[in-house]
Amino acid sequence: MSVADQARLAETERLAARPPGGAVEKPAAPGKRRMSGLEESLHFAVRNKKFVVGGSITLAMLLVAIIGPFLAQHPPLEYGGQLSVAPTLKDGYWFGTTLLGQDVFAQFATGLRLAFIVGALGGGIAAIIAMLVGFTAGYRGGAVDEVLNMLTNVVLVIPTFALLLVIAAYLQVRGIMTEAVFIGLTSWPWAARAIRAQTFSLTSREFVSLARLSGVRSSRIIFREIAPNMSSYLFMMFILLFGGAILIAATLDFIGLGPSNTISLGMMMQLSVQNAALQLHLWWWFLPPGLAIMTIVGSLYVLNVGLDEVFNPKLREM
Repeated sequence: MSVADQARLAETERLAARPPGGAVEKPAAPGKRRMSGLEESLHFAVRNKKFVVGGSITLAMLLVAIIGPFLAQHPPLEYGGQLSVAPTLKDGYWFGTTLLGQDVFAQFATGLRLAFIVGALGGGIAAIIAMLVGFTAGYRGGAVDEVLNMLTNVVLVIPTFALLLVIAAYLQVRGIMTEAVFIGLTSWPWAARAIRAQTFSLTSREFVSLARLSGVRSSRIIFREIAPNMSSYLFMMFILLFGGAILIAATLDFIGLGPSNTISLGMMMQLSVQNAALQLHLWWWFLPPGLAIMTIVGSLYVLNVGLDEVFNPKLREM
């Protein structure tokens, strides 16, 4: 895309983003350099409370997931420790022990790390499939669009959770990678439909028409012209897929269909329920994993709302 086309696109988007009432953005003061798109986004991001709060909590949880397993003084599945010990600094049982003497903090840190891994892998796989299907359907149109739209609708109406239950139940060995792949292969349809709609809108723009007339390949037009103009939308979509993958994985783990060779946050809650932790007042067993899942998903949602306000000029907090 030429410099003139880029300028035309920027001007069109600027006019479309004008506030109600016909107010026009004031030109930069003489002597001041006009901010680039990235600098402008960062400028509003650091001033957006939702973005700062959601991002800070998410980064803090990620830091615990990375460092936590190295700080644990006992293996997460090791038996033989002190039974049902409340949280204490003695012997390194910071979150206490389970009814079987296992270190709750070690299990929590390991489960938190696995939650981020499943979210990144499952959300990433779903995002890649959604982009391939959505971009192709929205750009090609016609018979290609009808076939891909039919495929998307079929996957969309399939009871994916029931399908995951059946598949996971028949696997003798279940691991994190297997769980993430299944989640990614079943959670992409809604994102593909949203990308398809956005691609339809961008395909009618002048810079896409000029690229077509210039003989540029379709794949290059999609990933060099259309996708960059949707980068903020794609990033926010990935955040939603990331949080959704964590929730689905936690649900599968809670009902006993999670990984069979490690511990996760959902499995911690399942084991605490099976061993009557609530009735025995062992709150340190089931409360940390439940709060962690709620905190991660909640902070991702707040982060996504903040990003929407940052990228959308009509929603920005000046």
